Amino acid sequence: MADRPRIAARLTQLSARPRRAPAPLATTVMVLATLALFLAVAVATDARAVQPGETLADPALEARAREVSKELRCLVCQNQSIDDSDAELAHDLRLLVRERVAAGDSNSEVVDYVVSRYGDFVLLRPPFKAATYALWLGPAAILVIGLMAVAFFFRRRNAARSEPAPLSEPERQRLAGLMEDEAS
Repeated sequence: MADRPRIAARLTQLSARPRRAPAPLATTVMVLATLALFLAVAVATDARAVQPGETLADPALEARAREVSKELRCLVCQNQSIDDSDAELAHDLRLLVRERVAAGDSNSEVVDYVVSRYGDFVLLRPPFKAATYALWLGPAAILVIGLMAVAFFFRRRNAARSEPAPLSEPERQRLAGLMEDEAS
C-alpha cells in the first residue's frame, strides 16, 4: 500500500517524457519493407493460370496462343482473360485455342472459331456493332444524362436565388413603421 504513491509518481514521470521521433534508419527500413511487400504482391498477381502441361512445345506457337488467350474472356470469371483464369472452363478454352493454333489456324481464325461457339461475350473487347451499341454507348449516355441533371439542378438553384419580388404597398408601410419605431 505504501508503494502506491511512489508507483504513481514514477508513472507520471514516464508519461511526461517527450516521445522521440523514429530514427531515420528505422524510417528507411519501414519504407523499404513496405515497398518490398507491394512489389511482392504485384509480382504474385502477375502469375498466370496456364499450367505447364498446357503449353505448346514450339515457343512461337505458344506465344501466339498466349496472345489469343489474352483477348478471350473467361466465361466463369467474366473479368479475366482465359490466360489469367484458374476456372475449369478457362482451362478447356486454353486447350481449344492451343489445339487450333497447332492445327495451323491464324489468330483471327481461332478467335472467330471461339466467337462462333460462345458469341461476342467471350471477347474482352467486343466489336462495335448493333448488338453491342448499348455496351459501348451506355456509359457515355449515362455521363451525358448525369451532366444534364447537374446543369438542371444548378440552373434551378440559381433561378431560386434571383432578385426577390418587390415589396407591396402594405409591406412598405409596415417596414417604414418599424424603422420609425427603431429610430425613436
